[in-house]
Amino acid sequence: MSKKELRLHSVVSPTQTVIVSAYDEDGKAQACTLAFYMVSSHIPPCVTIAINATQKRKTLKGILATKAFVLGFPSVDQVKETDYLGVESGYNADKLNKIGYTTTLAKTVHAPIINELLLSLECEVVHTVTVGSHTQITGEVKNILADESILNDKDKIILEKLNPIIYDEEQFRYLTVGEKVADAFKTGIELKKSLNGEQEHE
Repeated sequence: MSKKELRLHSVVSPTQTVIVSAYDEDGKAQACTLAFYMVSSHIPPCVTIAINATQKRKTLKGILATKAFVLGFPSVDQVKETDYLGVESGYNADKLNKIGYTTTLAKTVHAPIINELLLSLECEVVHTVTVGSHTQITGEVKNILADESILNDKDKIILEKLNPIIYDEEQFRYLTVGEKVADAFKTGIELKKSLNGEQEHE
């Protein structure tokens, strides 16, 4: 196996594409597309997003002012609208209105839910820090709103039905989720048992 050192850059491939929304100072819904997103805590449930602070971002300004945001998960059939929300500025256009998206006030925080997205997390800001070019914002999830069409009979989200957009930073393209390859926390346990068994017989 031959390995090569690469030039320094942010490696965020692959990652789920999300849309974050917030109210601006005039109470208008703003939204932008992000690839810098992660789950950052189980208890309490928290997510962390990062938004480029070197550019004028209406959504970022709104989040910092209201201390709230909604994290939405677009599906592959919304890829054009999702990409548009990332390349257009809220200072230049009424982005959500232009693509025909509507919003509703979240139940638990002062932030707009984008009605057309199948999954939304209502978040209260609990921590912010600027690292390099981006402002990192951690939000505690206060409510999860999911369309019934993506849930199983136990109210678990079926990833294939959500059909999220996967962003490839290396080649600047969007992909879909692939096939299942194994059961999490089971295939490793099987290997662990096998390895322990081999060691016991040595």
